[in-house]
Amino acid sequence: MNVILLKDVEKLGLRGEVVNVARGYARNFLLPRNLAEVATEGRVREVKRIDAQKALHEARSSEQAAEIAATLGKLVLRFDVKSGPTGSLFGSVTTTDIADEIWRIRKIRVDRRKIGVDNIKRIGRYTVPIDVFEGVSAEVKLMVVPEGGELPPEEELAAMEAAEAAAAAEAAAAAGVVATLPADEAERETVEVDGVGLDEAAVVEVGEDGAGEIADVVAVEEAVEALEPDTEPEAAPEA
Repeated sequence: MNVILLKDVEKLGLRGEVVNVARGYARNFLLPRNLAEVATEGRVREVKRIDAQKALHEARSSEQAAEIAATLGKLVLRFDVKSGPTGSLFGSVTTTDIADEIWRIRKIRVDRRKIGVDNIKRIGRYTVPIDVFEGVSAEVKLMVVPEGGELPPEEELAAMEAAEAAAAAEAAAAAGVVATLPADEAERETVEVDGVGLDEAAVVEVGEDGAGEIADVVAVEEAVEALEPDTEPEAAPEA
């Protein structure tokens, strides 16, 4: 089933793209959450028309690209976003968001796939590289700001991120995840969780500075569950 993505969907595609997905996935997940719409012939033609119109504002030569890169280098894009007390976003700022904002304020089209950043998931100040044309690149500054507020100093941002990492490590420990302290990453060992041996892929990695990062708590839970007996113990025979 063909659908047009209304938002970026991780591991599937970017907003505006036509993708083919299983009918059940579209009906049960994408469509109810307004992540996509059915790709009718009329809507596909409209999407292509808009894309072709924007393409007229894309660099077509090194000279054009140099002018565009100079303009992009002067930009400071601001995104006001909803975020939690430790600076994590309720969502993310994507390459599509960045490309759309550049188009909105400067009517310059850049290829979303040539914006050199992953989805941004924390408030902060960012410098994002963009390949404008072969051999021509630019750097655009971003400010990802908490909605209704302003960005704190860099030291405070770093402290907020460290606090979030510490809270995540504490939550993992409370869930029964045991961390190893390998001298070398290649020397990770199997650990025990509730008496069950698990390989290193399911533990919390802790560096020499004591900072921890959750590898995959779900993997731990699933691994423990997989090792639990599937059947109820047999009842003792009645006397």
